[in-house]
Amino acid sequence: MFPEIATKRLVLRDLEASDGPRIFSYHRHPEIARFQLWGTESVDVIQSYIRRIAAADPDTPGAWYQVGIYLQAGGKLIGDCGFRPLKDEPRQAEVGITLAPEFQRQGYAAEALRALLSYLFGTLGKHRVFGSVDPANTASLALLRRVGMRQEAHLVKSLWFRGDWMDDIIFALLEEEWDADRSQLVPGAVGPLA
Repeated sequence: MFPEIATKRLVLRDLEASDGPRIFSYHRHPEIARFQLWGTESVDVIQSYIRRIAAADPDTPGAWYQVGIYLQAGGKLIGDCGFRPLKDEPRQAEVGITLAPEFQRQGYAAEALRALLSYLFGTLGKHRVFGSVDPANTASLALLRRVGMRQEAHLVKSLWFRGDWMDDIIFALLEEEWDADRSQLVPGAVGPLA
């Protein structure tokens, strides 16, 4: 179970099966779906996945764990973020984040990702966290830079995605880099809720 984490405007917490229709609606948006590997199949697939991870350990090597991003005021689900400790090296984790279109460009993604990074480095003790981004996803590239991640690689036609080879840009951050910049990168975070 994921610990509920509050920031200045958001709460990150476990998803509920009833969130399935909302997730499906924003994941299917054309500007979002083109970059998605998850959440575009059907409401039933999303709800089954949410039920399956409800009993899972978030730090299971090789398994994605998805959490909801909710507004503190009113509790509306505005997005989701996921992480996956690597199977062969669980001290490293991959992250991904999706926001509903109407909540983009308001700083919510950076606020949520900073909270997730605090959890991954502080609570789970990860050594390195990285994100894999399609070069066409300029908003995600900017987001990863904004939270302090650095570009490590631009892999050319290295990812098979929806019947075509795609480029893949890797951004990463080390635990010691996060510690050095923690006060700058986590404004307003109040940490896990008791």
